Amino acid sequence: MTTEAPTRCGFVAILGAPNAGKSTLVNALAGTKVTIVSPKPQTTRFRIRAVVMEGPAQIVLVDTPGIFAPRRRLDRAMVSAAWGGAKDADFALMVVDAKSGLTEPVRAILEKLAQQSRPVWLALNKVDLIPREKLLPLSAELHTLLPFAETFMISAEKSQGLDRLKAKLAEAMPEGPWHFPEDELSDLPNRMLAAEVVREQILRQTHEEVPHHATVETEQWLERPDGGARVECTIYVTRATQKAILIGDGGARIREIGKRARLELTQLLERPIHLFLNVKDRPGWDEERGRIRALGLEDEG
Repeated sequence: MTTEAPTRCGFVAILGAPNAGKSTLVNALAGTKVTIVSPKPQTTRFRIRAVVMEGPAQIVLVDTPGIFAPRRRLDRAMVSAAWGGAKDADFALMVVDAKSGLTEPVRAILEKLAQQSRPVWLALNKVDLIPREKLLPLSAELHTLLPFAETFMISAEKSQGLDRLKAKLAEAMPEGPWHFPEDELSDLPNRMLAAEVVREQILRQTHEEVPHHATVETEQWLERPDGGARVECTIYVTRATQKAILIGDGGARIREIGKRARLELTQLLERPIHLFLNVKDRPGWDEERGRIRALGLEDEG
């Protein structure tokens, strides 16, 4: 008579400086897209929990915003969300861009983590982009700032080293019941997913003058008799010039943003999505409590 292995479940906060590759890693471990990704820093704005199944273990990855020096009310709320994710998790996985190395933002995060008692693991990411002989000295330098319980050399983009990382995460999960259904991939509601997919396209299709001055809210989600959904999203920017850039000549850019976002949502949700976008300039939205709460963030004042 064989006995089944006991179920395990725990929370792992994915921490790091902006653009370390945290969201790419979360998506790669989950095996599907649960959080948006772009080459621009500060893409993730709030905590997203991704559910990864590995044998009898359920690993709940908490993807957090990159930690940086905040200036706006929005920035403060994002950084608070990141540290809140670390505090609530069983342990933290610190993701460091191996190509950038030990930057000042990385050093500041490690100094703060060193003051906490919970275990921290290190994932040196993008190891495919630097010579192998540079990895061990970088790892040793990071360990002098914080004695990591485990170290992994990975490339989230190329899925290198992820099998070992996933297996070790599963082993480290405490025994206990699963927190989510086995087939649930994320705790992100569809309305928020729609807004995030639209924002990803804004990040990808516009340049420095727009991305971090834009936010997206799903104003309406109507189920249709054919099994699809009519989704209306409003994009808020801080200046009329940004609105003009987003709309583009004759509406060309906003149509392309809408087209790509609709195709992705249709694929992700496996149902027809009819997406309608509206752009409004709203100066100072990133200082408004209501807009920040609409993003799923706690207002830090």
